[in-house]
Amino acid sequence: MTVTKKKAPSKSTGKANGSIKRRAKPKIAVWKFASCDGCQLSLLGCEDDLLDVVGEIEIAYFLEATTTVVKGPYDISFVEGSITTDHDVHRIRKIRQQSKKLITIGACATSGGIQALRNFADVDDYIRAVYARPDFITTLRTSTPIQEHVPVDYELRGCPINKAELLEVINATLNNRVPNIAHTSQCVECKKKGTVCLMVAKGIPCLGPVTHTGCGNLCPSTDRGCFGCFGPSEAPNGASLGRQLEKLGMTKREVRDFFRSYNANAGAFRKTSEAYD
Repeated sequence: MTVTKKKAPSKSTGKANGSIKRRAKPKIAVWKFASCDGCQLSLLGCEDDLLDVVGEIEIAYFLEATTTVVKGPYDISFVEGSITTDHDVHRIRKIRQQSKKLITIGACATSGGIQALRNFADVDDYIRAVYARPDFITTLRTSTPIQEHVPVDYELRGCPINKAELLEVINATLNNRVPNIAHTSQCVECKKKGTVCLMVAKGIPCLGPVTHTGCGNLCPSTDRGCFGCFGPSEAPNGASLGRQLEKLGMTKREVRDFFRSYNANAGAFRKTSEAYD
């Protein structure tokens, strides 16, 4: 007599049709608006560190790096640049709809960037001065950050951004945790690095007391005052710093313009500069 052995019921192992069902890689997109591309280049500059991450994700849209375009939706969208045209407004809204999480990178995306200097003047004057055919130019009267148009999940500051902070944000986002990014002022960074205060020791104007840390103490370590590349710190006292800058010999106009650089449109910096108009 022939005995036929019955197969034991298989346990649920996540297999389908004899093959292991693998988790889909998160789809990442990188978008550009009005900017210099510096923050996207910072992302490319991560080089070997970025390669460790690439195996865990799918670069679905990143024209700075590849012509490959994969349709959304996207798990994470990184956005560089400010909103300066009507077309930008419609485009960022469409990107937001396709993105589970949207992270802005750099001063342009988080505060309007250097191009937000137009916010303090008549943009038509700039258009007439720069373009031979002003009638061909269509633009908004202001340059504004992404968060003024769509909800933003996280802002990474800098002009350009810090590569180590960018990798931390990518790692944290992929692992559903809060990024471990310092929120102190540049002065704290100077103290940690042992850099002597330029304002106290040498009378050099510096925005360090009101600027968010992130640059790695770049300018103060080379005897240059901080230019505010990472925007306002959490609780900046711009009025107090303005008075100190005047004591160092700066005119009111110089103080105003000192606050109007890479993050001119950032709330605290704008408020202080307008007080000197």
